[in-house]
Amino acid sequence: MTEAVQRDADALRDAGVTGVAVRLETPRGVTTVRSGVGDLDSRRPVPKAGYVRFGSTTKTFVATVALQLVGEKRLSLDQTVEQLLPGVVSGAGNDGRTVTVRDLLQHTSGLPDYVYDVFPEPSAQTYFANRWRSYRPEQLVALAMRHEPAFPAGTSWAYSNTNYVLAAMIIEKVTGRTWEQQVHERILSPLGLRQTDTPGTDPFLPHPHASNYQQFAVDGPLVDTTIPYRPFDSGADGSMTGTARDLNRFFAALAGGKLLEPAELAVMRATVPVPQDSGHPAGTEAGLGLFFTPLSCGSGYIGHGGSGFGYVIRSATTTDGRRTVTVSAHSRSADPQSAARQEDALNDLIDHALCGTTAE
Repeated sequence: MTEAVQRDADALRDAGVTGVAVRLETPRGVTTVRSGVGDLDSRRPVPKAGYVRFGSTTKTFVATVALQLVGEKRLSLDQTVEQLLPGVVSGAGNDGRTVTVRDLLQHTSGLPDYVYDVFPEPSAQTYFANRWRSYRPEQLVALAMRHEPAFPAGTSWAYSNTNYVLAAMIIEKVTGRTWEQQVHERILSPLGLRQTDTPGTDPFLPHPHASNYQQFAVDGPLVDTTIPYRPFDSGADGSMTGTARDLNRFFAALAGGKLLEPAELAVMRATVPVPQDSGHPAGTEAGLGLFFTPLSCGSGYIGHGGSGFGYVIRSATTTDGRRTVTVSAHSRSADPQSAARQEDALNDLIDHALCGTTAE
């Protein structure tokens, strides 16, 4: 199996990714492979068990907390944002009276995404000029509210980081404690995920870790972006850090029913279609903080990906939680064709790993 996983990791490297790490866990054991380099200057290898940024994979942790609160009858998926956060979602046609908690967690709210306000010009100059700046959640929502919604809530699907900024604000409103505190108490501590953290605006990854590289312009240089972009890397929509081991343990526990009661897990896994141009593999559907993607061998997997400047991470598990894989890729291309090749190689790696087509 190791040789086949290594071939797939090498294919991702050959598609232009500077460094790749894979951790696959099955009933037969653990397979870890690396490809490329962890740093372009020193040419050192990718660390065996390095720390990574979770990016938007953070959203699955936040959704899990929200659904635990639903199970405790402290929150309802049918409550509106206006009921929970009066006056926060309004302006430019946005109406918190029509947006429910379910809409936030499933990205069916239609609310604008604030990220275009905090990174208006896609360039290395913008990255360096603003990477140390931070915003309060209320400020990010206010930026988003200057724009019209993409569609009336509940009528379509579009990914928006604003949804999870609001979800975290609701968690704090309901519990009196921050989303970070709730994630630690409800998920990290019970599962023993000691290498996972919610660092907020702290920009430094623990060692060891690979360096991340972003190409901001086609034919432009790879820029070291290991320091994250604080304006959208420090909140409930994408700030967590940790290791592939911890991510695999989390997703296996979630799929295995160790974090949610059957009713809430079923709600989390109830899906709506995702548009074909959304950047997800064909047939992908969106649950609440989860995506379901078909496998070439039948059935499918649940999981969530994350990305930021210079990195992509993807965690996925079979629906029974028996096979789980996390892949980290430590550079991103500005060329659409190169980016598409890298995405295809990443999707193939996950499909092969979870189908077990790598002969055991």
